[in-house]
Amino acid sequence: MIRGIRGATTVDTNSNEAILQATQELLRAMIDRNGIVEEEVASVLFSATPELDDTFPAKAARLMGWTRTALMGFQEADVKHGLPMCIRVLIHWNTEKSLDEIRHVFLRGAAVLRPDLAQDMPAGGD
Repeated sequence: MIRGIRGATTVDTNSNEAILQATQELLRAMIDRNGIVEEEVASVLFSATPELDDTFPAKAARLMGWTRTALMGFQEADVKHGLPMCIRVLIHWNTEKSLDEIRHVFLRGAAVLRPDLAQDMPAGGD
């Protein structure tokens, strides 16, 4: 069975370093909380809000060693009251876990997107 695991985070600056660091932090939290191994991942979708254009967030996964997984990046819709400086990730994962066992991850300023899912996270987002 394939399940989707959602995650999001924010950055303070539109820089290569900030985008990659925040995306790696998010991916590590998603991987750790769900016990994900690359071999079981079908694909990963990355999106960033329009003002984040210094690098591709998907590059963070490649730098972490995910070299065989299909990765795709998109620009988020420019929504008038949307959360700015936001990176979102959707991992398509082959697993036997139930929907209730999946742990979605919302870090930093992105915790406001799903406070119901972010509330079990320690202070500091991780």
